[in-house]
Amino acid sequence: MNRAAWLSVVAAFAFFVLAWKAIVVVGGLPPYILPPPETVTERFVSAWADGTVWPHFVTTMVEVVLGFSVGAGLALVVGYGLARSAVFERLASPYIVAAQAIPILVLAPLLVLWFGPGLGSKVVICALIVFFPVAIATMVGIRSVDARLLELGRSLRATRRQVLTTLEIPAALPSIFGGMRVGVTLAVVGAIVGEWAGASKGLAVLINLARGSMFDIPLMFATLLTIALVGVALYLVVVALERRLVGVR
Repeated sequence: MNRAAWLSVVAAFAFFVLAWKAIVVVGGLPPYILPPPETVTERFVSAWADGTVWPHFVTTMVEVVLGFSVGAGLALVVGYGLARSAVFERLASPYIVAAQAIPILVLAPLLVLWFGPGLGSKVVICALIVFFPVAIATMVGIRSVDARLLELGRSLRATRRQVLTTLEIPAALPSIFGGMRVGVTLAVVGAIVGEWAGASKGLAVLINLARGSMFDIPLMFATLLTIALVGVALYLVVVALERRLVGVR
């Protein structure tokens, strides 16, 4: 990112903070309704410094990383099957679409009941919400591979594995990473939803504690800020990996 791009990002963030502050001042809103940005910043720093956020952050990050890994891994396999097997697509597509059509908020309590309130249910919820965009992106990417490249590979007597690793995957990577960009942010959503449905630790649990028994609204906003930063950071990790493997497009 060049200097002009960085300046535009900083300017947009400064505008957001100033607008937030203006809403608080002009509206005369008390801190328990909408705390000013400086109060949230101070609470954000103090909550990290005194260890309030850290154990919840670690729990959520483990759920996100495992859930994304499982969901994306399965999605890559299924997406390839959808792209290369008409029979598999006819059999699997209705169930995949039906599962995606059911809101994760509805499924989360049931999954927590089945898999327990621990790590397992959170990984399943994250994997489910990550699966669909990555699977569809993989299917689209594999189908978009130039047929002439595949024909060239067959004419050179390349094995199925060689065609997959040297032609199909490299050509489909831009589309796959597009799905992963969406999927990694949805993994954060899945972890939070899963914790909301039932958990003893996690950033969603900390939000409930801050809003309820602690009545610490600045801490609630600081936790929301942490969740947002986690999503942005993971998205940038995927973008960096994409640029390393695919290049700037």
